Amino acid sequence: MVSRKEVAERAGVSTAVVSYVLNNRSIVKEETRQRVMEAIRELGYVPNQTARSLKTKKTGQLAVLVGFLGNPFEAGILLHLEEEASRAGNVVTYHTYSPGREDELRRLLTGRVDGVVLLGQSLRPETWAYFQTIGLPAVSIMEPSAAAPGLPFVDLDWTAEYRRLIAHLKREGHERIAFLAGGTHTPYGTRWKHFRNALQVEGLSYGEEDLLHGDGRFEGAKRTMLETFGGSSKFTAVVCANDLMAAGCLSACREAGLAVPRQLAVAGCENILMSSETNPGLTVIHYPRRAAAEAGFRLLQAKMTSPSSVSPELLKGELILRASTVSTISG
Repeated sequence: MVSRKEVAERAGVSTAVVSYVLNNRSIVKEETRQRVMEAIRELGYVPNQTARSLKTKKTGQLAVLVGFLGNPFEAGILLHLEEEASRAGNVVTYHTYSPGREDELRRLLTGRVDGVVLLGQSLRPETWAYFQTIGLPAVSIMEPSAAAPGLPFVDLDWTAEYRRLIAHLKREGHERIAFLAGGTHTPYGTRWKHFRNALQVEGLSYGEEDLLHGDGRFEGAKRTMLETFGGSSKFTAVVCANDLMAAGCLSACREAGLAVPRQLAVAGCENILMSSETNPGLTVIHYPRRAAAEAGFRLLQAKMTSPSSVSPELLKGELILRASTVSTISG
C-alpha cells in the first residue's frame, strides 16, 4: 500500500505538505499542490482519511456537480434531489462544474462526501479513475457524452422520444430537420447521437450542416440561429437540445421576421415552465425531473451500499404538442 511518505518523495516535498494538500490548506502554492496531486494520481495513493471514512463512518454529505444554475431544468432536478437526500438524512452541496475545475473538485470532495451526482458531465478519465481508486460512489442524471466504466446513469430513451417527435414533424410536412446542440462541455452531448439515430429509423437523411452548435443557453442559441438564417441552410424545422435554447431560437425568429411554425418549426426537450409561456408555446418532450431525481438518488444509494455494478435506468417522456410546430393550434 502506498504511503504518504512515498507521495512526498515522488513530489519532492515533505509529508507535512502532502497533508496540507489533502486537507485543502491555502498555505500551499498552486504549483506545489499540482505536483502533489500528480504524485497521488501516479502512485494510486488512497488518503487515510478517506479510507477511514468509507470503512467506519459516513459524512452525511453528497455533492452534486451543476452545469448552469440559471437553467430551470437543472434547478428542478436539484430541488427534487435535495428533497430525496433530506428524507434519507443527507445534506447536499452544489459545485459548479467546468473541466478546468476538476483538480479543485478532487481536493474539495476527497474524504468530505459519501457520493457524487453528476448532471451529465463527462469527467476526465484521470478524475473518474481517482474517484474509483478512493472508492467514491458516483451516478449521473443524464447520460454523459463520454462513457465512464462503472458509472450508472438515469436518462430518457432519447431515440424513442425523438422518433415520436420526428414522426410528428414529418406529418406536418418537414423532411429536413436540424438539431441545435449544446456546447462541448454541456450535459447534452448524447442527445444529438440519439436524434441522428431516430432520423435514420424514420427514413430521413441528415447532413453535418444540420447540426447547429449553441452553448446550452438562451443567448448563445439566439446568436447561432441569427447567423444560420443568413446562410444557405434548407431545414424547415429545428429541435433544440434544451428548452433555454429553444426559447432563444424563437427570439431569433422574431428578430429575423420568420413566422413560427409556418416558416420554421421549433421544438424543445424538457418542458420547463417557460416552454408553455413563450409565444408561440413550445412543442417539447417532457422530461420527468422528479422521477429522474428519485431514480438517480436510488442508484447512488445502491452504489454507496455495494460497489457492484448498477445498471442504467431509462425513463419514459411525453410528447407535448404546442403551437411552435402545429399551425392549427392557436397561441
